[in-house]
Amino acid sequence: MWRLPGVRAALRGVRTAVERRSRTEAASETSVGAMERAVVRCVPSEPKLSLSFALADGSHKNMQRDQSEPLGRALSRIATNALKGHAKAAAAKKIRKNRANASSGVACAGPGPEPAAACEPVVKLYYREEAVAEDVLNVDAWQDGAVLQIGDVKYKVERNPPTFTELQLPRYIMAGFPVCPKLGVEFGDPTGSLFRWYKETKPRAAEPEGGGPSSSSPSSLSPGWTETGVDERVYTPSNADIGLRLKLHCTPGNGQRFGPSRELESVCPVEAGPGTCTFDHRHLYTKKVTDDALIRTVSYNILADTYAQTEFSRTVLYPYCAPYALELDYRQNLIQKELTGYNADLICLQEVDRCVFTDSLVPALEAFGLEGVFRIKQHEGLATFYRKSKFSLLSQHDIAFHEALQSDPLHKELLEKLALYPAAQERVLQRSSVVQVSVLQSTTDSSRKICVANTHLYWHPKGGYIRLIQMAVALAHIRHVSCDLYPGIPVIFCGDFNSTPSTGMYHFVISGSIAEDHEDWTSHGEEERCNMSLSHFFRLKSACGEPAYTNYVGGFHGCLDYIFIDLNALEVEQVIPLPSHEEVTTHQALPSVSHPSDHIALVCDLKWK
Repeated sequence: MWRLPGVRAALRGVRTAVERRSRTEAASETSVGAMERAVVRCVPSEPKLSLSFALADGSHKNMQRDQSEPLGRALSRIATNALKGHAKAAAAKKIRKNRANASSGVACAGPGPEPAAACEPVVKLYYREEAVAEDVLNVDAWQDGAVLQIGDVKYKVERNPPTFTELQLPRYIMAGFPVCPKLGVEFGDPTGSLFRWYKETKPRAAEPEGGGPSSSSPSSLSPGWTETGVDERVYTPSNADIGLRLKLHCTPGNGQRFGPSRELESVCPVEAGPGTCTFDHRHLYTKKVTDDALIRTVSYNILADTYAQTEFSRTVLYPYCAPYALELDYRQNLIQKELTGYNADLICLQEVDRCVFTDSLVPALEAFGLEGVFRIKQHEGLATFYRKSKFSLLSQHDIAFHEALQSDPLHKELLEKLALYPAAQERVLQRSSVVQVSVLQSTTDSSRKICVANTHLYWHPKGGYIRLIQMAVALAHIRHVSCDLYPGIPVIFCGDFNSTPSTGMYHFVISGSIAEDHEDWTSHGEEERCNMSLSHFFRLKSACGEPAYTNYVGGFHGCLDYIFIDLNALEVEQVIPLPSHEEVTTHQALPSVSHPSDHIALVCDLKWK
């Protein structure tokens, strides 16, 4: 196992050496005096350790042993396994010999004398050239750099080397869109790992029709690979890669030490991209990460797959959208490219499927320096990502509106007002909406903290009074976090509020109050009337103003999404222009082959006052 100085700058200098080592590893392990590898995983929180190694017969052994067990018992079990492996290898060799004789017409000899029983091989563990006593506990015996000897074969013990626990390429890959592998690394991290991308030298030969045997030899079907010249975690295929599969060679590391390399190939070849997307022009304004004085903020409803993949969506909501453009694999490519191209410091997302968060958003945004938290609602949820070089997460204070309203004393007065209208109260308490609240701290100035809230309010067009109640609960909760728990910290409140600028909800947020005779209190008719006056103490502003629309579908367009900011501490440096109306309507409406959601992302640069 290699050890290097603990500096990230050294990684690139050792890249070639590590890759040369992996290419020659198989040959060197079979040369005289070369040592095999025995990998030990031992963590204090688990009662057992694992031991993995290959026996001389080619079989691979994975053993689980108690950490508190004496070493002698583990060595005895290894000896037994080695003996069984030797017997199986001898039996297999005899079978192969008899088959060869039978095929050549040579008469098989009758049963001869049984071979002498093989003796258990000598199994020892050495550390610093001294045998480790058999009464030493496993947890102490299996040290990094120790040598395990099984008969004549020696193994170098690697204890807790960096190891990939998960490694996966996306199923659908398009030219011009970043390919972000999903990684899980134990005892290491992606930033300390090494990557190298390859592509096929030519497309694989197509299988003959009907699935019959091909006239090509097996070797002719094996693809040749050529280096792409990219040695970063993320690879963006070009049009020249269309029709070719990709291969990723990666070595897990932690900046000082590297573990065993792995390779994986894409299942499908690179497909052609859709051409110009609605967000391409916007990326011209966001080519670089902002400096520490600015906070680039994104709010975006990305359209949950659970809603996009219904018959109602395909035939009624989005009949103008090509069916393949509603599929998750396709939309994920567009979402990843759009979000990573904004180089944002804060990203608040709505309608996030749990699997999209873990399998798509986290790998993609992590590769570009962001970390995220997720809050499930019911079938989908909310995600907040923050740039790790600028912020650290201090605490989370997520709530479900209906639960907080009933159980938190903060909302006692509001609940008492609502109880006067049983029909309205019942409808409000049936809703599953949540607000995600995260407190972040600047990595460069610990005195600077910020409260980032993210929500998706009730959607129904007649649910105006429900959205007013939900907003009142949200603002009271945010006040508690930003005034009581962290006195005086500013607020950024993002979301899909399902409310146009003419609604009571928007008036309530911007003006600080709502009168009991506002028309939205009867938004669902007289039977669900609930009249009350509400107020809050924040001074909030819509950072991106009041665009003509942030949601554009066949039957509706309007402004539903906002980034509300605390005017006492923040101001707007710039708003990234929205796509032009021509871009939005190129394919009639949203979503489309060039836009992954029915909403449009809001993007702005905020500045501390």
